[in-house]
Amino acid sequence: MDNRDFIKESNERSQTYGIMKSQKMSKRVLDDRELSERIKRKHELICVANPFINQLYDFVKSSNFIVILNDEEGCILNIIGNDNMLQKAFETALVPGAFMGEEHIGTNGMGTALHEGRPLQVSGKEHYVEIFHKWTCSGAPIRDHEGKLTGCLDLTGDKELVNSHTLGMVAAAAKAIENMLISNYYGEELASNKIYIETIMNSLPSAIFTADFEGNIKLANKHTKSILGYTSKELYKMNASEIINNWGKIVETIKNNESIMQEDVYVRLKMNKIEVNLSVHPILDHKEEIHEMVFVIRDVKKMRKLANKVTGSKAVYTFDKVIGQDPGFLKTVEFAQKIADSKSTVLLMGESGTGKEIFAQSIQNHSNRKNEAFVALNCGAIPKNLIEAELFGYVEGAFTGAKQGGQIGKFEMADGGTLFLDEIGEMPYELQTRLLRVIEEGVIRRVGGTDEIPIDVRIIAATNKNLREEVEKGNFRKDLYYRLNVLPIRLPPLRERKIDIPLFIDYFMDRKSRRLNKKEVIIKEEHMRLLMDYEWPGNIRELENFVELVINTEGVPLTTGNKFEVATGRKDYNVKDITLDELEKAHILKVLKNNNENISKTAKILGIGRNTLYRKLEKHNINAP
Repeated sequence: MDNRDFIKESNERSQTYGIMKSQKMSKRVLDDRELSERIKRKHELICVANPFINQLYDFVKSSNFIVILNDEEGCILNIIGNDNMLQKAFETALVPGAFMGEEHIGTNGMGTALHEGRPLQVSGKEHYVEIFHKWTCSGAPIRDHEGKLTGCLDLTGDKELVNSHTLGMVAAAAKAIENMLISNYYGEELASNKIYIETIMNSLPSAIFTADFEGNIKLANKHTKSILGYTSKELYKMNASEIINNWGKIVETIKNNESIMQEDVYVRLKMNKIEVNLSVHPILDHKEEIHEMVFVIRDVKKMRKLANKVTGSKAVYTFDKVIGQDPGFLKTVEFAQKIADSKSTVLLMGESGTGKEIFAQSIQNHSNRKNEAFVALNCGAIPKNLIEAELFGYVEGAFTGAKQGGQIGKFEMADGGTLFLDEIGEMPYELQTRLLRVIEEGVIRRVGGTDEIPIDVRIIAATNKNLREEVEKGNFRKDLYYRLNVLPIRLPPLRERKIDIPLFIDYFMDRKSRRLNKKEVIIKEEHMRLLMDYEWPGNIRELENFVELVINTEGVPLTTGNKFEVATGRKDYNVKDITLDELEKAHILKVLKNNNENISKTAKILGIGRNTLYRKLEKHNINAP
């Protein structure tokens, strides 16, 4: 039976329970005293689940998800998220103490997963009550050592974020909690039976090993050997202090019965070192004395790859979706397809609005990196004092306001995939040397750090400037220009692709009329010819905005100097004549107003450069802000 059959049956149960679609909250919500008692009763589940919940939230917090822990009856025990998402959750009665079972609130990711006893995803209108139609919920049940339901783990976010990977990630986290619950329950018994311990350790996706305070490794699972690259014989002969940095600090922390939680550190391998996510916990014996500790090591690259899948750092455009029949443009596409698999840098050159990022994403999706991350950075949209940290990341304490634990940069996020550097001509001159070194050596160093981090990133840069002229002016390094210009691709402006203008108009007319829920505007043939003769300084982006304006005004006449009408398909529609200049002036004034007269934002939305916008302001006698 597929997921939708379960949803249908759940909806039928909800109706039987007497749940109203207009219901605003769960039928059962505990008061403070009752909730406190329940939390005490589920203390073990909460303590075991908390590290996994925090790890899961770290993966998804930038995507506006909340993480929810329920008990076996669906009662919410804990909920974490940012302030904005928690406020939204509370507005829909997703609060600690609320029961999310189907009998209390109808079909939802938590209650339905508990009823079915398996991971389930419920999105949008699949929820029974209307207040949850804006959510997507991925819930996975948690079982105890006897296989009985003891709780549920759930990821909830805006319905637009629905993704099958989210459910898989929740299910994996729930399974890890189950394994830890089992490990805790059988702790003393399993300590006398090494086979059982190894079975549990090997079932976990992380590298796990135990060691005493002197660094003698006692036990290690198979992932420890594969991640660190040592054989069992080699590993057990080694001292853990040879692998893990700051051994003395770790021992001191553990002796105080404290844990080290998810720190990004470097561990030494045979020939080099790699960055990992490290957690260390004390191991207490039956006398509650600490003599050993357990190390949990996670592959940072795999964690980031999973995070990229959840947060959408992936190219979506492909060459088969690129619009165009112009012979010159098709040759450009053909060339881009030929070089897509190359590791060499690509330089996309073209005016604003010619579709450089769409082209970059298409190159990625045509390459052998199509399943890896595609990370974009606009070099002109970030303050000069922040762009270095944005690109390379930083270590803890690198500067005032630096996050605890530091922060990875775009290069590390894109490892294995593609980094798209838009408006590369705006990159500060002093930073260009560092970029050149990354291209030549394939390593980065975080701001404030000393460790060199190897990366495998294909760089696609884009510019609307003439970089050769910028080199001559002293604004751009000549050596960097030649390193970027290995595979140059020029995207022609729309005025050089006149036969493609009707294709774009048809495409935008269809897409935007459906999105705006308005009728398509029918453009007469003679008027289309006039539109094809227009220069379109903002290129495709300007044409897109123009079509949207035409749809919103239901066929306001368009002119390119001569006055002409655009048919609306409505016989009773009485249009007035207006020139394109007048229409352009009105549009510029509207966009300026909507953006608080911010020149940069206005130019971006109009699809033109700042200098072009200033010329248009002067042309239309509009006072510049």
